[in-house]
Amino acid sequence: MTAAHSTSCGPGAIGALRTDVPSLNLTTTGLYDPPPARNARRPRQQPESKSVAVPLKQTLRIGAYVLRQHLSGAKRYPLVLMMEPLFRCNLTCAGCGKIDYPDDVLNARLSVADALASIDECPAPVVVMAGGEPLLHREMDRIVRGALARGKFVYLCTNALLLEKKLDQFEPNPAFTWTVHLDGNREDHDHAVSRDGTFDQAVAAIKAARARGFRVNINCTLFNNADPARMAEFFDFAHSIGVEGITLSPGYAYERAPDGQHFLTRRTTKDLFRTLFRLGKGRGWKFTQSSLFLNFLAGNETYACTPWGNPTRNVFGWQRPCYLLGEGYARTYKELMEETDWESYGTGKYEKCADCMVHSGYEPTAVTDTLNHPLKAARVALFGPRTEGPMAPDLSLDNQRPAVDRYAEVLEEGRALLKTDPS
Repeated sequence: MTAAHSTSCGPGAIGALRTDVPSLNLTTTGLYDPPPARNARRPRQQPESKSVAVPLKQTLRIGAYVLRQHLSGAKRYPLVLMMEPLFRCNLTCAGCGKIDYPDDVLNARLSVADALASIDECPAPVVVMAGGEPLLHREMDRIVRGALARGKFVYLCTNALLLEKKLDQFEPNPAFTWTVHLDGNREDHDHAVSRDGTFDQAVAAIKAARARGFRVNINCTLFNNADPARMAEFFDFAHSIGVEGITLSPGYAYERAPDGQHFLTRRTTKDLFRTLFRLGKGRGWKFTQSSLFLNFLAGNETYACTPWGNPTRNVFGWQRPCYLLGEGYARTYKELMEETDWESYGTGKYEKCADCMVHSGYEPTAVTDTLNHPLKAARVALFGPRTEGPMAPDLSLDNQRPAVDRYAEVLEEGRALLKTDPS
């Protein structure tokens, strides 16, 4: 399972209107080699000059794009193109529902020409390469170069098992970021991906990529067995090895995931993130997401999802309605945007969406809220999400339609559209 499978890849790359949560400081307890020691004597706390997880040029470019769309009155527009050029993976993670396909589908590849044509179709300023494991695609370097040549900001999600081997195929670029899947410390991550040694391999790959001048983020998916104190130590460790930013997400409850017992409910999600953000005050963690999305995770916002904000292109076509939920396919981006029954999906509308709080649907909502309420966003950016007191009311589930198992039907629809490529 790559970053994408853990549901927290790339969409955090929106980053245009993001800010870092104010920092706090705790001591690690020996799960890793500790970060550099801090002086015992502390000066009076001053406002921090913080490095950010998203470069200024990217922030300005995406912010300008969002503002243009907003001022033009566009009802629906994309922020991040999620591209899955293959479903094949070299891990079988317990929480993954993205790769449960027969071999003919797992062996399919999106061709370079089709991938770049899809990037041309969709005006999103950010492109996330997900999967499957993108580095299993023999021409992934060509797809990345083509996306960069088109002026896109590109995030390549990977579990890092092949990263060191493939580094020579890529060149550092301010618009290109590796997003490495790490779900916690050594014990937690290796358990999550069902293979010992993957944590150490990913850490070595991160260090190698940073040594060559690449930008590197990590994405981290949390389930109901996450321990906040251990995750806090892990975030400290991640920054100590040069990671520029962290994309956080609660795991999406994939109906075909091997382990369906550890997904979070909306209430447990909010409680978990409130605890994490309390622990994080003063520690200098840099998240790739907007301040209001983090505020939403902490239970302080009532948001409906924006499924068209992160349209998904995979080997079948354009997936309806969103990156996480496959209920059908469109042949073109235009068809996806204009002919999808968007009102049938989302929390309170469809049972499969009931507990979802993933950034692929809610970060676009938070970005819109930031434009509408910039002072609120600035306040959260300055002081961090509120971690005490009452939570915002949630959307009612009383009128949601029941979940429908459409796997076989949708698989056959996808196969009918499938174009294989020998790459």
